[in-house]
Amino acid sequence: MDDHSDDIRRRLSPRIEVYAGAGRKRWPDDLKAQIAAESLEPGAVVTDVARRHGCRPQQVHDWRRRARLGQLVLPASADTLSFVPVVSESALPATAEPSGSPEVAVVTVEFQGARVEVRGTPGLAVLSDVFLALRRTRSC
Repeated sequence: MDDHSDDIRRRLSPRIEVYAGAGRKRWPDDLKAQIAAESLEPGAVVTDVARRHGCRPQQVHDWRRRARLGQLVLPASADTLSFVPVVSESALPATAEPSGSPEVAVVTVEFQGARVEVRGTPGLAVLSDVFLALRRTRSC
């Protein structure tokens, strides 16, 4: 490509881009997910993230869209709480009827060596507070 033009009215661009390599770069899904997750962090600028990883901002936006659609699985951040399956130590017989007394119910939570028993029928807010308190005490 020529660097000059016969048209004196057209200014030459001071920017020159050099593309090295052949063909398209193939991005593994785990790397795409990592870059998309990094671009979703508070204060992140997509253009800066793309430049840091050597890709185009349009690619990052596409990866973010794919993550929203469930086509790309983003890695979980360290501060994200995740749910674990509930394990019942004893199963009730199929014919047993649950008692109507809320005092009979006991929810036991064991987390990293700590054990908490919640009696009655705790709501979601109560259980959430228990998990947050356990997490705070175990991270100190």
